[in-house]
Amino acid sequence: MKKQWIHFIGVAIILLVLAACTGCTSTAASPQDAPATVAGSSSTKTITDGFGRTVTVPADPARIVCSGSGCLRYVVYLGAQDRVVGVDSQEKKVQPREGRAYAVTNPQFSDLPLIGEMRGKDDPEKIIGIGPQIIFKTGSSGTTYGTSGPEADTLQAKTGIPVIAFPYGSLRTPAERAEFTAALRLMGKTLGKDARAGELIAYVDEVTADLERRTMDIPADQQKTVYIGGVSSAGAHGIISTEPAYPPFLWVHAKNIAAGSDTQHADISKEIIVEGDPEFLFIDVGTIQMDNDGAIGELKSNPAYAGLAAVKNGKVYGVLPYNFYSVNYETVLADAYFIGKILYPDRFFDIDPQMKADEISIKFVGKPAFGEINKNYRNLGFTQIATTD
Repeated sequence: MKKQWIHFIGVAIILLVLAACTGCTSTAASPQDAPATVAGSSSTKTITDGFGRTVTVPADPARIVCSGSGCLRYVVYLGAQDRVVGVDSQEKKVQPREGRAYAVTNPQFSDLPLIGEMRGKDDPEKIIGIGPQIIFKTGSSGTTYGTSGPEADTLQAKTGIPVIAFPYGSLRTPAERAEFTAALRLMGKTLGKDARAGELIAYVDEVTADLERRTMDIPADQQKTVYIGGVSSAGAHGIISTEPAYPPFLWVHAKNIAAGSDTQHADISKEIIVEGDPEFLFIDVGTIQMDNDGAIGELKSNPAYAGLAAVKNGKVYGVLPYNFYSVNYETVLADAYFIGKILYPDRFFDIDPQMKADEISIKFVGKPAFGEINKNYRNLGFTQIATTD
């Protein structure tokens, strides 16, 4: 009998120990204490970036950051903004006049942790602390804000995080348009958004083809002479600031008096504007951030401009700034429809420029943004500009 009790007590002790161990195991596996798991973290894929670098990345990344002017814009275009876990200083600035549709429609970006300063001036320690799975890095080729393969290698070595780098692109020249297309496809492939990238590229092709189709048969002697002044470029500028290869003028077959090169930005002389005497004058309304409203104030106060045909005939119009932390593609396309409507109303009889702007915005960023952006510029976009007080 005594042996039976001893056996019983021994079994009881063993059961109590097992129960205690089970409790310990359960606590270790509790949701509160277990390390977070990320979809796709168990598999990877190999990406060749825009500089020919081979980078291994998670197959389904859920945490990303973007470095460089405009990089975050592409993420929004692809509909992956919910994966962004940190931003640069540009996204946290309080803008008196915000002209970026991706920022207007995603105010939550300003609340995210800081990864470094604007224009690609990264802080590796901050990035490591945030813990993204991928860093995207871009910049416009040929500018001081561009990036390169070696820069991407350096950032990747400092953080231990895969860096996908690429030229930003634009729609000004075939080469830069190819960069834009390649950038979207690269990010689309990395994020599993290939279909969305293809859809947006096809839409841009469709829109630019429509603009050209409407105006391509206009005889050279009937094409309007034009000038765009006050063009924004890393900030606001006055009337001599322009783009010799301004895309909207190219698409609607207007004669730009400042044409002659493919440079992204140029300051031309006042004499060229006066001698060119354009029939129509367009002003990038980002210029109003300068004293005395920049280019608009110059038209009112400088006697040299008073004799311009466009000024005398009241053919001065405002367009929204599309160069704002690199190219806002939805804005440059919307500006083109407004310009086409002003120059050749019979060719754009079916277009309401403001409605078209919102249609384009919805396609790119998922929401209409024209009204809010234009309000930031005193509603001077897509309207006639007064040149007298």
